[in-house]
Amino acid sequence: MDRRRRIIAVAMLYHRRCQRRRHRFWVHPILLGRETRGEFHRLIQELRLDFLLFQRYFRLDTSQFDELLVRVGPSIARQDTSFRKAIGASQRLAICLRYLATGDSFQTISFSYRVGTATVGRIVPEVAEAIFECLLEEFMPQPTKEDWKSIAEGFQHRWNFPNCLGAIDGKHVVIQAPPNSGSYFYNYKGTFSIVLFAVVDAYYRFRVIDVGGYGRTSDGGILSHSGFGEGLMSGTLDFPEDTELPEAGHRGTIPYVLVGDEAFPLRRYLMRPFPGSNIPEEDRVFNYRLSRARLTVECSFGILSSQWRMYRRVIYLSPEKVELCVKATCILHNFLRITSMMATRGRQRTQELPEETARALSNVGRMGSNNATREALRVREAFRSYFNAEGAVPWQRQAL
Repeated sequence: MDRRRRIIAVAMLYHRRCQRRRHRFWVHPILLGRETRGEFHRLIQELRLDFLLFQRYFRLDTSQFDELLVRVGPSIARQDTSFRKAIGASQRLAICLRYLATGDSFQTISFSYRVGTATVGRIVPEVAEAIFECLLEEFMPQPTKEDWKSIAEGFQHRWNFPNCLGAIDGKHVVIQAPPNSGSYFYNYKGTFSIVLFAVVDAYYRFRVIDVGGYGRTSDGGILSHSGFGEGLMSGTLDFPEDTELPEAGHRGTIPYVLVGDEAFPLRRYLMRPFPGSNIPEEDRVFNYRLSRARLTVECSFGILSSQWRMYRRVIYLSPEKVELCVKATCILHNFLRITSMMATRGRQRTQELPEETARALSNVGRMGSNNATREALRVREAFRSYFNAEGAVPWQRQAL
């Protein structure tokens, strides 16, 4: 009897599948109108006639879009088959950029461009990976000793902080909870996320990034477990040799350092603020000068999330695909800053980030639980003395 029921159940299931197949299309009629009614072939071609609207749509102007297409086109192009015509490299790039710029669902983009939802789901991570790999060598190369010195000169010139090799911080990228992930991605803000750790130079460019850390891990933990952190500990990052501070030869040589907030430990190569709120004026001067240099990374994250609205939403992708999209936006951030007149625009955008700025300045005096070595304390004391003497700037007392 059981065998007879199983046979009937299998027959009914087969019948239902056959019924479904009768209603399926090889290509849905709506998708057949892609080249006549699709957004890429209609709206975008009209947007090319308006510089500002095109830039609002893609976050790149027409010349930047075309240059990017030249760089990544060969990697994302697909060949036509006997069954169907492949989606062109230009349209694939447009679909990916539109997703990064808006964070819209794949279904929304599929309706606009008249391509399948699953097709959009394949195109976005593939193109994002190609963007990062094709631009990495030119727009985010591994810094050499000369590069580190150039970064330090930038911080001295723009932010009056000598021997600074970059500002570091972590940004939580909110994602949908991955299946069977437990609490690994659950962060202190009550959301699920992966962490973007970055080293930023004085001109808001990402010089080193590490993406994919668990949301529950602290910034200090992300640093220690990243390849960059391991290089710091082992001394393999080709940092410049210790040198004297400007006009302060009597203080001896001082190491080149990174600057971070109270979430990071105090190390010989990493400066953080003095803890506490009721601290001497000299300590507050040091905290102000350090915070002034460290705000570059806060502003960079603000510009990134303002430019690529994907960060303003929960990202409903797997952590691996989110990592590819985050890397693509970071390298595109550098691409935009280097290939266009972004200096003025960057200053305007930093003024539009009062929340990040206020939060960074308010964190100057918060207490941390990291222990420091005597050498690290000596280096911080040297910077404090320098900022209150030879390295003082006229406005620092009024800013406290």
